[in-house]
Amino acid sequence: MGSTEKSAASKGMRAAIRGFGRLARTRRSLRNAFKGITPVSLGLSLTAAAVCLALVVVDMEQWQRAVLAGGALLLLVVWALRRRQAGPPEGALDTLLAAVPFGVAFWNSSGSLVSSNEAYRQRLAAAGSPTGPGSYHETLKRWSAGGYMRLLDKNTQIRVIELHRPDGSCLKVEEAPIATGGFVVLVTDVSAEKETDLLLSAVRDEQRRLARRFHEEKLKAEAASRSKTSFLAHLSHDIRTPLNHIIGFADLIGHQTYGPLGDERYLDYVEAIKLSGEKLLASFAEILDLAELESGQKVLRSEQVQADDLIEATARRFAPQAARAGLIVTTGGLTGASLAGDRFCLLRMLGNLMDNAIRFTPAGGKITLAAFAASDGIVIEVSDTGIGMSEERLASLSQPFVVGDATFTRQHGGAGLGIAIARAIAELSGGHLVIDSSPALGTTVAISLPMGAVEGGQIAAA
Repeated sequence: MGSTEKSAASKGMRAAIRGFGRLARTRRSLRNAFKGITPVSLGLSLTAAAVCLALVVVDMEQWQRAVLAGGALLLLVVWALRRRQAGPPEGALDTLLAAVPFGVAFWNSSGSLVSSNEAYRQRLAAAGSPTGPGSYHETLKRWSAGGYMRLLDKNTQIRVIELHRPDGSCLKVEEAPIATGGFVVLVTDVSAEKETDLLLSAVRDEQRRLARRFHEEKLKAEAASRSKTSFLAHLSHDIRTPLNHIIGFADLIGHQTYGPLGDERYLDYVEAIKLSGEKLLASFAEILDLAELESGQKVLRSEQVQADDLIEATARRFAPQAARAGLIVTTGGLTGASLAGDRFCLLRMLGNLMDNAIRFTPAGGKITLAAFAASDGIVIEVSDTGIGMSEERLASLSQPFVVGDATFTRQHGGAGLGIAIARAIAELSGGHLVIDSSPALGTTVAISLPMGAVEGGQIAAA
């Protein structure tokens, strides 16, 4: 090859490279401007690109190839545009609507049905005619005959209607406009939701009614309790006064202050009168104490009390009585802990529990008093190996004056207020009282009391 031919070939190669560069830039420009152009303008643009390509080629053969490539590209783009404008294949919309679980329908601007799925036709009873019977508003009016319609929401875009049919079913209809004109309607069966809402509403109404009734009964019970407490307090005061006179005169007569009675039996009668009066006085004193504790009229003092002192004092007080009953009284180890409370009332509480334990424990039994200290409080226990109690009798101990059947009362006596008073003192002291008992095994009464001062309770400063 001569120098002239080499120079021509080099020039042709450089021209071809520049032509391909221009073609690439043209393709990028076409890709950016592809959206929104018409087929005619696109064809003109492609023709111009083909001409530009022809201008940069160096011979006729390259020019012919550039024109063929530009024509093929034009045909490909026109085919793609026509396919995009043709839309989905026939029947695709009906297939899509059939897969929707709720009713869907398209209505034109004049109110005529364009297309709908089977769920819509079933819910609006429009089956039998593919275009629907009449206009949309006529369809709604005829379908809701015997029922009623209620507008739930209406704004500039969407309107929501609730249709209540005579058979009790309920449909929610949502209407929304579409850009091409007309509107789309979505229909959902909300009958189950309405039934659930009605059921929940009925449950809420019943809860409110029961809460109101409970509050009324609670107020009545509290009023009755206050009346009972007030009556017992007045009754105790009214009876204790004449009882004190009876006891005092009986004691005076027993001493024969104003001369001998004569027959010795009179002295026995006078002593019986005095003992019976003292027993009645003690019973009414318990009733009065319980009434004052339950009504809050009795204010407990707050003072530092050593738990070990309470245990030792109670054990010393009841040791002679337990010995006469043939019982053994033992105490637990020292705790060194102190609590805040009314010493007199706390001793009264333990005394009631000890008295019960002695009365209900046969001879040869054992009674144990113990205290256990923890970081947040103290637990005092009174345990015995007595006759114990069944679950039924244990449950009845929450009620005052409960002592069991007549045989039980005659054997052990008492008004049945010991546990009630002990529980009231424990609760007013900021603690709790629990009982564990089994027949023939014994009973354990545990009182949990807080350490330190009691806040927000019925205890006043000493």
